[in-house]
Amino acid sequence: MRRLSIRPFAGLTAVGVLALTGCGTQTGGSAIDAAAGSGGDRTIRAQKVMQLTQVHEQTGMTLLEGPVLDEDGTLLVVDVTAPAGEPKVLRVDVRKKTSRKVHTDDRGTYTSAQFSPYDGRIYLTDFSHGDIVSLAPDGSDVRTFFSGEVDGARMNPDDLAFDREGNLYISDSRGMSEGEAKGRVVRIDRAGKDATVLADDLAAPNGISFDVDYRGLWFSELTQNRISYLRLDGEGRVVSRHTAIRVDGGIAQTDSIAVDADGNLYQGLHGRPAMAVYSKNGERLATVEVPARAAEGLESATNVAITPGGTKAYMTVSGPAGGYVYTFDALAAGIRQSNGG
Repeated sequence: MRRLSIRPFAGLTAVGVLALTGCGTQTGGSAIDAAAGSGGDRTIRAQKVMQLTQVHEQTGMTLLEGPVLDEDGTLLVVDVTAPAGEPKVLRVDVRKKTSRKVHTDDRGTYTSAQFSPYDGRIYLTDFSHGDIVSLAPDGSDVRTFFSGEVDGARMNPDDLAFDREGNLYISDSRGMSEGEAKGRVVRIDRAGKDATVLADDLAAPNGISFDVDYRGLWFSELTQNRISYLRLDGEGRVVSRHTAIRVDGGIAQTDSIAVDADGNLYQGLHGRPAMAVYSKNGERLATVEVPARAAEGLESATNVAITPGGTKAYMTVSGPAGGYVYTFDALAAGIRQSNGG
């Protein structure tokens, strides 16, 4: 989830106002710039699909996140800063370029969305209140899956990932608003009863995704511009942890992460409407960019969903100009790890 400046989320007031301090010409994906070189010099120009939202008068922002494709290939996204009564989860028909409301409420600040492999429900992270909320696929039957403290402290859950059994892994950005390294990676069992801290003392953890084989988790730290790798055993316990990639983002900072079938990482950026693509070995492969002529008023490319089994990718892009969906051709096919979170 992207913030302005250093991105701390101060929270949501009683009336739903979000306080934030610091928060192409080619189609589809023949969008590789012919003038670009190989490796990290390769530029992929994304193409606008549609404008989905405008800046909300009540909150002063719009911020799209958590793109995820359902079984019918319909795209769902969350609008983090949508006020009460306006759509907080939207279903988007990218072919017809239309959208409709799936869910709203008077409380939640939802920063990610993903379908559980265990029960097929949509799971949302509520950053402001520390809750994990689930919905039926049509947006009905709203339930609080998890609420309360973890090891004595309430979470600020940002992104989430599921293992094969349906257990949740959360990037907890606790400490962000204070500028303190109090963030965590938290595992919650699929029953929503047992919460375990897997890593702590992190600097605003944001993106989180399993690797292709579910052997470990990639997670990014916004205020350190680094991606770390957390190797796990078969029971979800930590075996090792190390810094894997240091992102040269300039003024931009690391946001959400997706992983394709070849193990490549798509690292969203806050501060620039672009994504950095890395191999699992840390090689910078490409940069996905909004064309310069369209980038004015756009400040982030938070996350991406890649069509399962295909390479069509949908990227959420936001800023003072509004909230948009862009598309490009991914470097490899989409899998669960590149569809939501």
